[in-house]
Amino acid sequence: MREQVKSGIVTRVLMALCSLFTVGAIGGVATVVSLLYYFGRDLPDYHALANYEPPIVTRAYASDGRLLAEFATEKRVYVPISTVPPRVIHAFISAEDKNFYTHPGVDIAGIVRAAVINVSHLHKRKVGASTITQQVAKNFLLTNEVSYTRKIKEAILSFRIERAYTKSQILQLYLNEIFMGSGTYGVAAASLEYFNRPLDELTLEETAYLAALPKGPNNYNPERHYEAALARRNWVIGQMVENSYATKTEGAIAMAKPITIVHRDSSQYANYPYFAEEVRRRLMELYGEKGLYEGGLIAHTSLIPEYQKIAEKALRNGLIGYDSRFGLHDAPVATIDVRGKWEEALGRVPHPAGIGDFNLAVVLDSGEKKATIGFSNGKRGIIPYDKMRWARKDGVTPARVSDLLRVGEVWLVEATDGKEGDKVIYWLRQIPHVQGGMIVMDPHTGRIFAIVGGFSYEMSQFDRATQAIRQPGSAFKPFVYLTGLENGFTPATLLMDAPFVFDQGPGLEKWRPKNYSDDFLGPTPMRVGIEKSRNLMTIRLASYVGMDKVSATAKRFGIIDDMPPLLSMSVGAGETTLLRMVTGYSAFVNGGKRVTPTLIDRVQDRNGKTVYVHDQTSCPDCGSLIAWDTQPTPEIPDTREQIADPRHMYQIVSMLEGVVQRGTGVLMKGIGRPIAGKTGTTNDSKDTWFIGFTPDILVGVYIGYDDPRPMGAKETGARVAVPVVKEFMEQALREVPPVPFRVPEGIRLVQINAQTGTRAKPGDAKDILEAFVAGTEPGDEPTMFTGHGINPVSDMTHAGEGADTGLGGLY
Repeated sequence: MREQVKSGIVTRVLMALCSLFTVGAIGGVATVVSLLYYFGRDLPDYHALANYEPPIVTRAYASDGRLLAEFATEKRVYVPISTVPPRVIHAFISAEDKNFYTHPGVDIAGIVRAAVINVSHLHKRKVGASTITQQVAKNFLLTNEVSYTRKIKEAILSFRIERAYTKSQILQLYLNEIFMGSGTYGVAAASLEYFNRPLDELTLEETAYLAALPKGPNNYNPERHYEAALARRNWVIGQMVENSYATKTEGAIAMAKPITIVHRDSSQYANYPYFAEEVRRRLMELYGEKGLYEGGLIAHTSLIPEYQKIAEKALRNGLIGYDSRFGLHDAPVATIDVRGKWEEALGRVPHPAGIGDFNLAVVLDSGEKKATIGFSNGKRGIIPYDKMRWARKDGVTPARVSDLLRVGEVWLVEATDGKEGDKVIYWLRQIPHVQGGMIVMDPHTGRIFAIVGGFSYEMSQFDRATQAIRQPGSAFKPFVYLTGLENGFTPATLLMDAPFVFDQGPGLEKWRPKNYSDDFLGPTPMRVGIEKSRNLMTIRLASYVGMDKVSATAKRFGIIDDMPPLLSMSVGAGETTLLRMVTGYSAFVNGGKRVTPTLIDRVQDRNGKTVYVHDQTSCPDCGSLIAWDTQPTPEIPDTREQIADPRHMYQIVSMLEGVVQRGTGVLMKGIGRPIAGKTGTTNDSKDTWFIGFTPDILVGVYIGYDDPRPMGAKETGARVAVPVVKEFMEQALREVPPVPFRVPEGIRLVQINAQTGTRAKPGDAKDILEAFVAGTEPGDEPTMFTGHGINPVSDMTHAGEGADTGLGGLY
């Protein structure tokens, strides 16, 4: 009421001013001049409007052009007036300022008309007379204070703005600045928000609804105030007809149509929050908070939505599979009465965080072999015994379905592809306690195709793929073996797989590491040490080449910056992230080149100018639009830093292929394409890893509890993490032709005996094709590391425990 009174006072003041101008009284003119001088002092500089750059939404797009995310404090899409359809302009002029093109900033006739209406309708809502120019003055240069002082300043500024800017410029400011509800500013953003279409595709009734919003966006939200919204929209249509912007027939047809809000189709954008959050962090690093949320940037990312979708499903399945092996840890979500309208009761049950593809279902009937379940939409399904028998309680497997699932209980379920009659068959599910991370990367460029930071972003925004610092376990071993190759070893060099004791100093217990299998193979080719993930062979190799060199390798490949030179680090006791591990592994695949991981390919500013490009490769001989005239193809220089010998890289790749063919990653063998990789399992299986790759794609996974604790007996990387990578590669690479790993110059492929490391002879039972740097090919006699060096076996003296091995405290 107080605001209405003030508004009435302001209107009367302006009316009085108009009257003074009309009668031309000299005293009145003097008063007006005095008022203009008094209130015109120290007004904001309206010339600043010429440099108007409003906060604009920053958008990130997937590689296929779908919208990934929007970042903004004000959700606005800036559009120049030249691209705004005439119908939109006519609708807003009809609704807000019918004399816009004829008044000088303040509509005197409108003020008089409003005053007459307000006087004749004293007890009704007051009619305003502010022009579009006045609204620009208020929104850009003044405050929302309700007072005659602000109103007079607003009028003065409006006159000045009209003299400085064209009507089109003023309209452009107005249509881009106004608040339109639902967090949107400006007509373009509102068009997308309410109708999911650009301005030039809007119908007459849709355009009129947008023009109805500035008067009170919250009051005309059709989902809350439909009748008020409809009435206001139809009033706008009527004004457009009255002003000859639409015919009576067009207006009548438009008024007869309902207001239909069209929300954005989920298929039109890529809803992958872990990836989007990493993009947000990177943009924040590059451009700061203001640049990110107000800069109107366009970020083109490396996200491949199909890969991301497959990766999310694969990791979820892996976490569910592990979690199910340990039985039921959750109670029913709720219990409801199924004797009445159970569909409505079920619909009111809150969904647990992280539900994802799961659904809430209530048990309607439960027997020995199956339970009938119902959903809030009235549909029904079946949970057979084999889809819930995993749900052991206190170690006891339910003997029948009804032992666990009771009528009225609400459980999480997941649909299968099977049916029983017309009913879909469902799994009984629960939200896993275990977590994990997954990254899919191009090893040649560092472009990240997919990131999964956990079971559900809704449950936890912590990104375990990039932020979790974990022990890599045996997944670190390839860097130890690489250090050996760089210091004179070959894949065929024999290492002793035997008991190992390290004297840690006076008063300290001797360190006696063991193999996972707790057995010993004796003298064994180095290749087998990595294929079978033998701890003792790895530690002996690290002790010989020196942990300082192993630490330097870890730093060179970006795994751990300052790794302590302790022998336990050689078997993965250090801490790193999954992102660092996959980045380090990428050098194995690409021939020893350093790559920088990236999620953003290119960034453009609000004007479309490219301001950031990840790939800095240049082609000085390319020119522009070269016409081919039998000249040689321009060579694009490879500017990536060479951090290792390509020949040693291929040797590691070959050995890691053996992990898949004969070692701990053998589950991957069934995919039927060249794949290499390495498993990792830490002490007590607190972290489980697998990093696998083909010649052109690299996938890394780790799984473990956020608060590290043992995952259980035999829960290794081979059992927990490998199936996740396998599922991803089977689906993602289904249509991709297999290609072999690329062999660099200087490598000799020699057929050797897999047990002795010597050249293969006719009749050998186990022989493999081994990669050697030219000049290091084996002879007919095996070579073995003894502690004094790498020597032919015929020169080796076997040392027992306590003998002089040249290893100091090692024996």
